[in-house]
Amino acid sequence: MAAPTLQVRPVAGRLWSRLLLLGPAFVAAIAYVDPGNVAANLTAGANYGYLLVWVLVMANAMAVLVQYQSAKLGLATGLSLPEILGKRLGTRSRRLYWVQAEVVAGATDMAEVIGGAVALNLLFGLPLLLGGVIIGIASMLLLALQTARGQRTFEYAVLILLGVIAVGFMSGLFVNPPDAGSALGGLVPRFEGTDTVLLAASMLGATVMPHAIYLHSALARDRFGFSPDPAVRTRLIRATRFDVLGALLLAGVVNISMLLLAASSLRGIEGTDTIAGAHAAVSAALGPAIGVVFAVGLLASGLASTSVGCYAGATIMGGLLKVRIPLLVRRVITLIPALVILGAGIEPTLALVLSQVLLSFGIPFALIPLIRLTGKREIMGIHVDSRALKIAGWTSATLIVGLNCVLIALTIAGQS
Repeated sequence: MAAPTLQVRPVAGRLWSRLLLLGPAFVAAIAYVDPGNVAANLTAGANYGYLLVWVLVMANAMAVLVQYQSAKLGLATGLSLPEILGKRLGTRSRRLYWVQAEVVAGATDMAEVIGGAVALNLLFGLPLLLGGVIIGIASMLLLALQTARGQRTFEYAVLILLGVIAVGFMSGLFVNPPDAGSALGGLVPRFEGTDTVLLAASMLGATVMPHAIYLHSALARDRFGFSPDPAVRTRLIRATRFDVLGALLLAGVVNISMLLLAASSLRGIEGTDTIAGAHAAVSAALGPAIGVVFAVGLLASGLASTSVGCYAGATIMGGLLKVRIPLLVRRVITLIPALVILGAGIEPTLALVLSQVLLSFGIPFALIPLIRLTGKREIMGIHVDSRALKIAGWTSATLIVGLNCVLIALTIAGQS
């Protein structure tokens, strides 16, 4: 059923109409600026300077393509990616597919809770385990807002948190701008040993996130419903391009800012391979005020992303297993692994980086079915991918799978 905002408007109102359609992509974009991104990007910048800037630029370009295709799938078919897969897979295949998707969603959620707990520790000195519990409770309140007031109100709340994240992670660059020449040199693709490949895979997994691929198709569909009018669907899909470009451009700038901040202010400083060490170094180099703003950005990142991650997990389960449990109940269940890690005393930044590598291996399972589905006319109708879009999609999938294969080969060979 079409939403009121889908009515035809005069030419003078086109800009306002497009602004009213913004929102779903900004919720999905939270996945691209979560604590896993912070850990991977700061580690890359602090240890290797500007070397891996190209990875973030490439990953963000892929993210724009992938999120647009996911949203288009939801608008063109009225179904989310997990729902379509649930209808097309056999019982055993569907359950096995759900297991890997759930593991990916769980790794995402774990990283986000850990990141929020680290932020509370930096700001208030709270024990990590207590911080994880507080983040879990706060995310429940945010999810309750979505349940009680609807998706649009949830989107507004997430947009506010996204703004806080942007300020938190970009403010340091105004105090100590990066070297422009070195930053441009980082656009040349290259590695320096196994560790840089591991970091690149982590950065890729933290940027092109599988759970966001599954979720965006549902976000777009849930906001607007499915219109039987092809003209309305075409108008929505065109407007979605602006939503995706705006959201992912902001997320990309924030991601690159993290790496540039670490490369310009943290390079060679001992202890900056952890978030806590990076925060201490930022505070020492740029002042305590920037350190506080940085920690607040991390807190907003953890809170917003864990809520979105839980929403994605519910979408995956509902589509593949046709089982729906209340979001708040799911939040309690998925909180347990993160609290176990925090209580066990495992170094948080290492857990975050490794979780993002796991996400990188989950990308093909979401990306390849998406590209196949959006390229089929019998599913998409007139909204089927163009030849150029198909080539771009398969190129992205090949690069991602290739990077994972290189990572495995180098790790096994023990090269350095």
